[in-house]
Order: sequence, then C-alpha cells, then structure tokens
Amino acid sequence: MSVVLNGELASTKISAEGFFSLPICITMIWAMKMDREKELPQRKHPRHDNYDYSSAGVYFVTICTQNRRCVLSRIVGRGLAPAEASGMEYTTVGKIAEQQLLSLEDRYAYLSVDQYVIMPNHIHVVLILESVAAGASPRPTITDIVCAYKSLTTRECKKNGFDGKLFQTSFYEHIIRGRGDYEEIVKYIYENPIRWYYDELYTEE
Repeated sequence: MSVVLNGELASTKISAEGFFSLPICITMIWAMKMDREKELPQRKHPRHDNYDYSSAGVYFVTICTQNRRCVLSRIVGRGLAPAEASGMEYTTVGKIAEQQLLSLEDRYAYLSVDQYVIMPNHIHVVLILESVAAGASPRPTITDIVCAYKSLTTRECKKNGFDGKLFQTSFYEHIIRGRGDYEEIVKYIYENPIRWYYDELYTEE
C-alpha cells in the first residue's frame, strides 16, 4: 500500500489490529460541521473528554488555513477534468509548512510524522505518538504539538513576508483505531489531491 508523502508515493509504516474502525467520512462530516461554526466563542471541540491525548497512539489531524485561503499549494497538471489533476506545487508558505511539519520529529523524540498531504488550504497528517518509559516526565498532548506547529510555521512565514493569520484557531483530530481505520485514512490522504475539486474544504484559489 502506498500514500502521498511530500507529493510522491511512499510506503506505509505501521499496522494495528483488533480495534473498531471508524469510517473517515464521519470525521470529515464532523469537521465540516465545526468549520461552519468557525471562530465562534461557543465553538465545541471534537475531543473526547476522558481521553489522554498525550498517550501513545495514532492520530489523524487536519489543520485549515484562516478563512480557507489557498496559500499552501496549487494543484497542477490539470487537464479538462478535475480527475486529471496529477500533482501539487508548494508555495513558499507551503514549503515552510512542510519543513516545520517534518521538524516536529526532532522537537519531539517520541513523535513520528507518518503520512501527510499539504493541500491548498489545509493539511492532513497522521501523527504517531510512541510509548515512553514509566516514570518519564509528562509530555505534550496532540493539542500542544499542533499549537506549537502552527505557531512556529506562522513565525517562519512572517519572516518571509506573509502577513496576517495563517491558520484557524482550532483543528480537527480523529483517534485511529485499527488497521482498517488506518488504511481508509491513508487512502483518503493519497486521493485528496485528485479529488480536490470535490472536497468539502475546496475553495476557489
């Protein structure tokens, strides 16, 4: 099985068994519901109240740009039909977003950036938090990691002339539970560029 990694095909890295699989469509419907309420004070986060988001696990995260501005990449190689889209070109902002995403593995020793795709106005990424030795110091949660990523990326982009707010305040996450769930999400990431014009997050560039 292969997925899009930095605009190219790459092999999957992990497998898991014995858990319940949640269809990816549920995640995206939830995400769209949240986006319609974006930036409102009463906005609810799709987090499980009793779940420890610093615990070992595999997480599917979606980060959207502010107002869904298409500032990260461009779909290229398009013919007469959207299905003919064949690749992506990163903008300067997108290149910085990728660099900062990959550098998270250096910042957090127990974190792996497994699969990702940088779309024009959002980023999908699968993050793996590995187990740590008993008695180790408390580690950041997925929220802490994503917030640090957005802050560092925004800072670097502003050094390169970007003006304004880069990302939405919140983000979407889904705890991956099992092989089937993982493979469905990987397929979604792989197909995202060629389905861009049918994506719920699509906006005109």
